[in-house]
Amino acid sequence: MVKQSIFGRIAQLAKANINSLLDNAEDPQKMLDQMVRDYTNNIAEAESAVAQTIGNLRMLEDDYNEDIKNAQDWGNKALAASRKADEFRAAGDVADAEKFDNLAKVALQRQMAAESEAKGAEPSIASQREIVDKLKVGLDQMKNKLNQLTSKRNELVARSKTAAAQSQVHDAIKSIDIMDPTSEVGRFEEKIRREEAKVRGQEELAASSLDAQFNQLEDLGEQTEIDARLAALKAGGKPALGAGSQAATSGSTVDEADFDKL
Repeated sequence: MVKQSIFGRIAQLAKANINSLLDNAEDPQKMLDQMVRDYTNNIAEAESAVAQTIGNLRMLEDDYNEDIKNAQDWGNKALAASRKADEFRAAGDVADAEKFDNLAKVALQRQMAAESEAKGAEPSIASQREIVDKLKVGLDQMKNKLNQLTSKRNELVARSKTAAAQSQVHDAIKSIDIMDPTSEVGRFEEKIRREEAKVRGQEELAASSLDAQFNQLEDLGEQTEIDARLAALKAGGKPALGAGSQAATSGSTVDEADFDKL
């Protein structure tokens, strides 16, 4: 029963579809680790069972070979006794002749018993050899499957580590990508751009205010000169030419036709 259970387990494990099992596993790596442990333990148990089975076979073979040898030895003894009996009978010694003939018969009887033992052991030996051969094949299949499992597990672990490393590298690159507006550098750059825009706006606003102040000063100077010249005219003087007259003409609110009426 023990042999059959071990053999059945070997056959079941050897036929296991690793890829199918992995496809249905929630955590393939953990499942592979467990399968590697199970296979390793079962292989150790199977090796022990196979070794015991082989040992039993060798004992049967030893007993069989001993029976064959005994049969041959008893056959040789029967032949020797028979010849000795013939010699005594030829010499006229009937008593010794009968004695050695009886010894030959006993030897032949024991030869037949040894041959019977050997013949009876042959089916058991043949069956045991078949079992041992199947167990060896199954054990080799289990070892091959264990190698596949170990290789698959190592490949999966390596791929998992590679994927994790690639993810870390991707995250690291993304965090320093100046073109990525969600990165820290992008946010800092956006803050600086806003501050620079604010400064430009302040500069433009300040420049606009200064220009307006200068324009007001120019208009005030022109009006002052016009008033001075008008006062001079009323006092009987003559207006000066040049910048003053040019400034006077800058007032575009006078209708030129009014000058024709003078």
